[in-house]
Amino acid sequence: MSERWRPSVTVAAIVAETADDGTTRYLLVEEQTPDGLRLNNPAGHLEPGESPVQAVVREALEETGRVFSPDHLVGVYLSRLQRPATGEDVTYLRLAFAGATSGADPARPLDAGIVRTLWLTLPELRACPDRHRSPLVLRCIEDAAAGQAFPLTAVFADPSLTAPEIKR
Repeated sequence: MSERWRPSVTVAAIVAETADDGTTRYLLVEEQTPDGLRLNNPAGHLEPGESPVQAVVREALEETGRVFSPDHLVGVYLSRLQRPATGEDVTYLRLAFAGATSGADPARPLDAGIVRTLWLTLPELRACPDRHRSPLVLRCIEDAAAGQAFPLTAVFADPSLTAPEIKR
């Protein structure tokens, strides 16, 4: 019997900020990857025992030093990536959440591999797709900019996720 296929489940934080000149900018991270320096939404993997909402709050804090407060679900995305540097072939299931963040804590170290955080406009992002970690970086932001929004209650996490393990 063949091994069961399982996608890697990830979460992403979409944060928009309006600058003094009225321009909307989006929070991104620049990170070192096997394929070189890439731009990504603050994002990462869902860990055992946490809900997707808990995961996105944790990942945003670890990658940006900011406390993320999710407001709504932007969408659920499925994507397959083949990494040229490693030959890795991975399918990702991404849940993207939009919300606001606190100011960055400059004393908080960022996750390994994160070089810096930055704010880019939608035109700036569209101009550099070769620098995106995946096509989902832009797609999630475009969907958020278009107003796509689902209530957080659309993502249900059963309490059994955090229930103590029953030893037999």
